[in-house]
This record gives sequence, structure tokens and C-alpha cells, in this order.
Amino acid sequence: MEFASAIDWARRHVDAGRLPTAVVGVADAGGIRTLDAFGADPDAVYPLFSITKMLTGITATRAIERGLLTPDTPLTDALPSFGAERDDVVRLRHLASHTSGIAEPPLDTAVPLREELLTRGRDFAAGTASRYSTIAFEGVAALIEHTTGTTWDAGTLEWARSVGATGLTLEHEGSVDVPDAAAGGLDMHRFRATRAPGAGLLGRAEDLLRIGSELLRIDQGARDGILTPAGLAMMRRPLTGDIPRLDPYPAERGQDWGFTLNLRSRAAGLIDRDVYGHGGWAGTEFWVHPSASVCWVLLTNAYARPGVDPDQLDNAVVAGV
Repeated sequence: MEFASAIDWARRHVDAGRLPTAVVGVADAGGIRTLDAFGADPDAVYPLFSITKMLTGITATRAIERGLLTPDTPLTDALPSFGAERDDVVRLRHLASHTSGIAEPPLDTAVPLREELLTRGRDFAAGTASRYSTIAFEGVAALIEHTTGTTWDAGTLEWARSVGATGLTLEHEGSVDVPDAAAGGLDMHRFRATRAPGAGLLGRAEDLLRIGSELLRIDQGARDGILTPAGLAMMRRPLTGDIPRLDPYPAERGQDWGFTLNLRSRAAGLIDRDVYGHGGWAGTEFWVHPSASVCWVLLTNAYARPGVDPDQLDNAVVAGV
């Protein structure tokens, strides 16, 4: 069986009760290579949480490719009242790389996200530090809508459907629940209501594998895809350099932020150092390995995951190529 070690990794964790469910799959530039599920249906719809950031980033990059935005476009172009008391300029690249310095509200805030964005205040000056931010993606969404006339979610679902990722949605009905969400401090009902452009999408493993396969095609030079090779190269370019890394992504985690992408180029122990992708709050993972010409997805639904190390799965996937 192809990628047997990767499939066995997921099976072991579900059998041992460390994960309530798991759907794991692998794809290359030609399509899906393997897809299996444990404790769930292979086409189950899961909350993707912060994998959403990467998908919203593709939508913003498509606007850049059309000449509607640049990474240096200030947020005030879309929201003139933003940052009236700030002495710095927050630009799209800051929003996309967790360097905007906007103070972060709870993931399940009951306050409308646009209001949070405009009223939260400053944590640090834009570009001087990196602290993980979901509210910043409300700013990305504002710039997308301002320049394209289309909401971030409509724009994302449009290009996703063009590559067969037809299961992406903001609707939670019929989706897999997160049993320990409340224990992790998240009110799922309030979280769902935010429909956050940095965390709100749901989807199937197949959807992400189809997107990953498309990104691998583009990495290999395809010019008829959802992005140009230049656009994807821009997303993969590190934007955080040597500025201070604040919790929960301190410097010892060995990663950089590209344009909405998590770049693991400085992490220890990885087989490929050019890997890019994103993880999500309840254990979802989506990673692309250009040099190995492979991508993989893990969908699961647990806030607390003791003994679960996704780097083990990453190594098993790449070794199985």
C-alpha cells in the first residue's frame, strides 16, 4: 500500500485514543495518491481553522497578480479609519505575515471582527516583531473586498472550485465536531458565528489535496493554474527575517512567515527544508513539499493532542515518495 507508514501513523493514534478521528491523504502534481480515514468518513467535512489563512492568502495573491493590490498596500486604503492613533503604517504584507501589531481578540469573540480590527489597538509597531494573528486576516479580507468587489470567501470558493475543491464552505451543518473545544477555551457556537477569514473555512481532505496538487503543478512551472509561478514564489518568500518572535511561535520553533504561509525552513529534523503550508487549532495540517513533489493533509478534531507529533507524519510521507 502506498504511503503505508503514514496511514499506519494515523491509525495508531486513533486506535490509542490520542485522536478521536483522522482523515489522512497524500497527493502529487498528478492528483491524489492515497486517502484513508479512521473513525470518520473519508469525505467528512472538518473545521480547518487556520488553514483558512493560507487559502485567503491565495485569494489576495490573485488580486496582486491582477494589479489590484501590492504587498505594500496600506490597510487604510480599504479602511481609512484604521489606526488613527498609530504612528506606523500597517500594510498588506504585515497583515499576511503576523507582523501587523494589531492586538489579538479571542478566537470566539462575540464582537464583529471588523469592529475588533478597528478598535483593538496596537501591540507593537508594524514590522518590528512577529506575533501570531487571526484578526489581521480581517484586514486582508477588507483589502480583497475593497479592490476586487468580491468578498474573501466568494473569491476563495471560486478558485477552489476550479480545481475540484468543491467541499470548502463556511457552513457548519453536518460537519465534524470538536469534542474538547470548550475544555480548550473555545465556544464553538460563537466561533462559528465569526466566519473569520483567518480561521472560518471547513472542508474535506480531498479539497486540500486537490489544492496541494495544484500548487505542486505551479511549483513545477505550470502557467495555467490558480496562481502564476511568480505569485506562488512571492507567497513562499520569507517576510519575518530576524525580528523578534513572540509567543506562541518563538524563535526556537524554527519557522518563518511568508505571505500567509508557514515556512519550516529553519525547523530541526525535517527531511525537506522547503516545506510550506499551515496547521489549525484542532490538529488539522496541510503541507506541501516542492522538492519531494508531494503534499499531505491530516484532518482531525482535538484541541488536546498529547503524544501526537505531526512531524512524524511529515517524515513518513516524504520517506514514502
